[in-house]
Order: sequence, then C-alpha cells, then structure tokens
Amino acid sequence: MNNLSRCLVLGGKGFLGSHLVDALLDRGQQVRVFDRPNVMFPSAAPISRSRLEVFEGDFASDADTAAAVVGCDICYHLVSTTLPKSSNADPLFDIETNLLGSVRLLNHAVRNGVKKIVFVSSGGTVYGKTLRLPVEEGHPTNPISSYGITKLAIEKYLGLFLELHGLEYSVVRLSNPYGERQRTHASQGVIAVFLGKVLRGEVLEIWGDGSVVRDYVYIADVIRALLAAADYQGDERILNIGSGEGKSLNEIMDVIGQVTGKDVMRTYVKARSFDVPASVLSISRASNALNWRPEVPLVEGVKRTAAWIMSQPSSEL
Repeated sequence: MNNLSRCLVLGGKGFLGSHLVDALLDRGQQVRVFDRPNVMFPSAAPISRSRLEVFEGDFASDADTAAAVVGCDICYHLVSTTLPKSSNADPLFDIETNLLGSVRLLNHAVRNGVKKIVFVSSGGTVYGKTLRLPVEEGHPTNPISSYGITKLAIEKYLGLFLELHGLEYSVVRLSNPYGERQRTHASQGVIAVFLGKVLRGEVLEIWGDGSVVRDYVYIADVIRALLAAADYQGDERILNIGSGEGKSLNEIMDVIGQVTGKDVMRTYVKARSFDVPASVLSISRASNALNWRPEVPLVEGVKRTAAWIMSQPSSEL
C-alpha cells in the first residue's frame, strides 16, 4: 500500500474503525469513512484531519455502497448490523443487511477496480463449538448463531469473487478486541462494559458460572494486524487474530479488580445457549504470514482502557 492509495473504511466511526482511520492517516493514506448518518466519531477520533473524507449512508442501500467505493483502492469491511446474541432472533434481517449488503459491495468493488478487500470476520463465532484448542484456521466451521453463519458466508463469497474476478482479499477472524473508545454501555465488549460497571459501583451480571473462556486482544495489536493484512501479498487468505491465550470471565474480573483497586461485585445467572464454552485462537499463521504478534499484555491493556474510561466526562462513564 502506498501513500497515494485511497482506503475505504466501512464502519469507520466505530470502535475498531476509528482506530484504523487514525492509523491509516498516520501512515499518510487518503481515507474515506463510510458510516451511518448521525453517528459521531468516538472521543479523540480524527474528526477534522486532512486527507479524511466522511461519507454517510446506509450499507443496505445499493446506491450508497456504489458511491462509497468509487476511487478507492483498499476496502476495509468492518460493518455489521447484528450481534451474535441478537442475530438468531431475526436471521432474515441478518441476511438482508449483512450478507446481501456485502455481496453488493463486492460487485461494486469489481466494477470500480478496488484492489483488495480486508474483511473483519469473527473468530469467536464462525468455528462454533470447538473440538480442540487453540483453534487453527482449518478447524471445522459450524456456527451456532446466524451472525457466525453470515460472516462465514461473506468469507465464501470473497473466495468466489477472487476466483471469478481476481478481487484480492484477506479475512481477519478476530477474537475479542478491547481498548480505548469501546463503549461501556453496550451489548458486547466485555472488558469495557465490566470496567464501566465496576467504576460506577454497579453489580456485574455473569451468564453461567464465569468459566466461559475467550481470547481478548488489545486494540493497538488488532490495528497492526489489519494494516499488515492489507499489505500482505502471499497466499494465506484467512488469518486468526487474537492474543493466542484464553481467559475466563472470572479471570477478567480479577484483573479488573487488580487494575481499579475496587471490589468487583457480581451475580451469576443461567448460562446462554449460544455461548461457546471456550474459544482461543491459534495465531501461528498470522505470525508467520504477517510477521505479527500481539505486544500488549492483558493487564497493561486493561490499565490503558481503564485510564481512558476514567478520563471521560462523568456523564459518559
């Protein structure tokens, strides 16, 4: 990727997207952000930086998607209109807004000469119930949520468009990212949500007994991986990105207590059927192909996240 390339970031005002936009601008790239109208950049995100163009539209709109890709060389696809826990309630909405929107995007990318798509998939849902840990990219894919099925279907269409049209792509199967700018009042993002509740003196509600294991990776490490995936010219199309190690919810709460110095009050409720008991990604392929490894340990990442949350106005905490 050279400095004359224009990068399109779909979902560029979100948690991941705003950090990616910052990094691209710091590299001297021309950046176009595509996001919904009336969505504000997170605090400290690059609202008025030069070389930044903001395009507001609806990902489900064919016309908006067509206009967004014009003149772009690299497209980062970070958009999702559903969450794992909500997608099963309305699979049709998931398909109509995410899968169909993504196929439209690929059509317009081919017509406009886009060189590469970097798609953020889900390392936590596309594999389903894991047969072995850590989960490598060749593990069977049997999602138990519509969210995971849709992500996997988009991956397959990327493969098809490479075969039919030569459209290059990288799939980043991401674990659980966390860090600054993640919302503390949200339905996902355990570390930020838990930190917010603990700092507000609220009780944490834990689904199950807290033994569910996930792979948490700090935002700066994720962004380095996304940049490396765009630059990568090898044969590996699908890459797990995570920390390479698992932590249970109970362990996460212990770290939060250590970092904040506060009591972590908690209550345990019935486990959810769609929660995979353990998900830890093997990152060997990304390490070899991208020369990438996560650099920020969990405790340090949680410290940085907590410091950012505490720096925000009390009304936003």
